[in-house]
Amino acid sequence: MDIITITQPRQAHTAMNASVSDDDDVEMGDMQENMDINMNIDIDGSRAKAEKDIVVPGEMITDDPSWMRGHGTYFLSEKTYSAKAGTILRVNKLLSVIPFKGRYSPETGDHVVGRIVEVSNKRWKVNIGAEHDAILMLGAVNLPGGVLRRKSEADELQMRAILKEGDLLNAEVQSLFQDGSASLHTRSLKYGKLRNGVFVLVPSNLIIRAKNHAHDLPGGVSIILGVNGYCWIYKTKLNQHTSTGVEQSKLEAAIKSSVGGYKPGAGTVSITSLEEQSSWDIYSDKNDAISNSIKETISRYKNCLLALSHCNISINETRLAKAYEISLGYGDVNSLVNYDTQQYIGDDLINSEKMRGSE
Repeated sequence: MDIITITQPRQAHTAMNASVSDDDDVEMGDMQENMDINMNIDIDGSRAKAEKDIVVPGEMITDDPSWMRGHGTYFLSEKTYSAKAGTILRVNKLLSVIPFKGRYSPETGDHVVGRIVEVSNKRWKVNIGAEHDAILMLGAVNLPGGVLRRKSEADELQMRAILKEGDLLNAEVQSLFQDGSASLHTRSLKYGKLRNGVFVLVPSNLIIRAKNHAHDLPGGVSIILGVNGYCWIYKTKLNQHTSTGVEQSKLEAAIKSSVGGYKPGAGTVSITSLEEQSSWDIYSDKNDAISNSIKETISRYKNCLLALSHCNISINETRLAKAYEISLGYGDVNSLVNYDTQQYIGDDLINSEKMRGSE
């Protein structure tokens, strides 16, 4: 009686090469070389996980010691293992694991929103949702008066008058320390203390990185989409040229009243004290008057932002504005807190994008 032996099927490159024309020999050679690296099958059946493979903590990625260990991996007994649940990222000979969900990892140039958690010697500690609190040095903020100068002991004593525990601010990541913590700065008019709005937290991996993360939205509302997932929705500031008209007239009146019989050529007038008083306003804890309609619009945008987060949809200005437009068809803003309604908004948004893509 004949004995039939069944061998285990193995992936053969020849079958793949047979389906490729002779014109693609060069491209196929490169693809095959990458496959030999990504799918390293040996006699024992061990292999290097392919890029985009899903791995879990403790799972072996490769037993080839020539690979360099990157973020989210660790090396043990000449083998590289995953330390997180995520997908593999391969850059040349560097292996990293990008987690599905985790703490925000700061990068230089990121626009973030944070909360002051501690005031210490010449610095503030800021919670930005990362593994370590960020550092905001006293010399990295705009001091009242707007003059670039050396920071004095008087400035140190007034640190809590500038920013205190619990205050929210938006800033830019200036640099990174060796332990991965971030150094922030607010040396720009678009950065600083936040007022007249509401804080919203979404997963940082849903925020789409862009050149600009501060946007004016329909309805008289603006938003800061922090790269770290900390968002701030607030009443849109009036145009600087129109909003400062009254303030400018008040400033001129104050100057005239302070100089009395001033004549041209008799000397210059110092308005340092007035400028300093005006610059202190950016650190005020008092909110401006906000109408009920603006408050309702802010609440609607907040619920739309939570709806995108609930549906795991990446967030940017365009999608948020579209979600706001869709939400207007669901009536009262209080109905948007319902998970079913949030799911409907997410589904409608995805369907509208598919329809635009098919046109």
